[in-house]
Amino acid sequence: MRLGAQEARLVPGSLVHALYGKDVIYERHRHRYEFNNHYLDELSDAGLTFSGFSADGLVEFIELRSHPWFVASQFHPEFTSTPRDGHPLFAGFVRAAREYRAALRPGRATA
Repeated sequence: MRLGAQEARLVPGSLVHALYGKDVIYERHRHRYEFNNHYLDELSDAGLTFSGFSADGLVEFIELRSHPWFVASQFHPEFTSTPRDGHPLFAGFVRAAREYRAALRPGRATA
């Protein structure tokens, strides 16, 4: 079981790297799940991007670049997010949703 803060190394050029602005992050885990690396090449060839890995090589982040904003993580961002200091993933999602809405409705207020 993966518990507590775990190191993740982010892939430069990925969305999560841009959101965090760091090469290495630490995030809280509480699970027994992991990605089966046997399928890494096959899913990468199908368009899934693996954008963060643990120190021992487990997938921590995936992205789908063909989607306006698709990010999945192996950890719990809600554990370290507060109303005054939102987690980078939540802030990035809200920002992307606002930009998407503005693109659909040009010239309208985006309050």
